[in-house]
Amino acid sequence: MIQIRELQTSDADILSQLMNNINIWNNLRDRIPFPYMREDALAFIKLSHTNDRIHNFGITFNNEFCGVIGFERQTDIHKQSVELGYWIGEPYWHKGIATHAIHLATKWAFANLHINRIYASVFEHNTASIKALLNNDFKQEGILKKAIFKNGKFLDEYIFAKLR
Repeated sequence: MIQIRELQTSDADILSQLMNNINIWNNLRDRIPFPYMREDALAFIKLSHTNDRIHNFGITFNNEFCGVIGFERQTDIHKQSVELGYWIGEPYWHKGIATHAIHLATKWAFANLHINRIYASVFEHNTASIKALLNNDFKQEGILKKAIFKNGKFLDEYIFAKLR
């Protein structure tokens, strides 16, 4: 069973263990520290509880913490949009967890955030993430050619969105 729930301080150890993985970090923005320590996890959990523009949830699979999914509300003329971000710990890959977590989280966001649009940015090589978004009726809006610079390489950025 896959569920999303509020992040808890008790998640810090497993969150940091799962995030301290180069295969996860290679698909995330550089603002995420690597190596990822327990202190980073605690700061992230605190931010999730204190910043009203950010809504993050723990993902559980059979009651085991396995990843994070969340939204960041945009500002100014984009204030009716949120950016979706998520990651699944490597031991839990290829089990359909991201697809189901995206379903649960987007349902929550449209019901609770008074928004019109959810979008996600995906690195060109992350085909599993692309598939999970398409399985949730996100539409590809475009490809930003060589817009990402990660690990010394330029990558295409795929943009997906779902409207209310």
